[in-house]
Amino acid sequence: MKYILLCLLVTFTMACKDETKKEKIIDTGTLTEEQITLNTYPQDFFKVLSAHGGLDNWKQYGTLHFDLPKPEGTETHTVDLYKRLDKITAKSYSLGYDGNEVWLMNEDNDYEGKPKFYHNLMFYFYAMPFVLADEGINYKEIPAMVVDGVSYPGFHISFNNGVGSSSKDEYYMHYDPETYKMKWLGYTVTYFSGAPSIEISWINYEEWNKVGELLLPSAITWYNTENDTINAPVNTVKFENAGISKNAKPAAFYAKPVNATVIE
Repeated sequence: MKYILLCLLVTFTMACKDETKKEKIIDTGTLTEEQITLNTYPQDFFKVLSAHGGLDNWKQYGTLHFDLPKPEGTETHTVDLYKRLDKITAKSYSLGYDGNEVWLMNEDNDYEGKPKFYHNLMFYFYAMPFVLADEGINYKEIPAMVVDGVSYPGFHISFNNGVGSSSKDEYYMHYDPETYKMKWLGYTVTYFSGAPSIEISWINYEEWNKVGELLLPSAITWYNTENDTINAPVNTVKFENAGISKNAKPAAFYAKPVNATVIE
């Protein structure tokens, strides 16, 4: 009799535990994509993403490309948006990332930059604000940035350890409070030293262009600063002939050419 009662007690206890577990399960299938996104990002940051075409639209694309005019010639940048493979081609050089290694084809010695730092640099500036919605990112609301008497609310953005090649980098994204379009981007560079930096560079996002379903910059301008005050523009970079596709290019497109050098 005691054995039977003990079995019933164990069975009842296990059933209660199972029932408790079931009550804690959240069926994400009943949530809309907007609800899932709002559970992941701050509400105002979600509005910024929406103002630029929406995260859902961003995620449907597989390949992005744009031209970057330079005095020495035009660079064409192509990026796999899923795997973040990339390739830059110019008249006398090319470089890229094949998923494992950064490579450089520079037979005429015309390229004088730092390939490991540069290969995806302009893509990240161009694909704002969507790249700030990647995994492993933290958001914190910060005081508004005031420029010419206009206040631009914003977020401080940091990365979890090990995310990307420079997880100690920090970003400061500020947006127009009426349109929610991105307006200013501040960033620090820690790639070369590996240590946190207090020096912030500022970019103004003023000109936009519709690319597919997304609103992406057609030009960005760096500004100099003095005593934390934005001063005069320094340099403007234009993006031309941008295009986006739902299809991914074959891995061979990003593969290291036979005569290219692997960058250590």
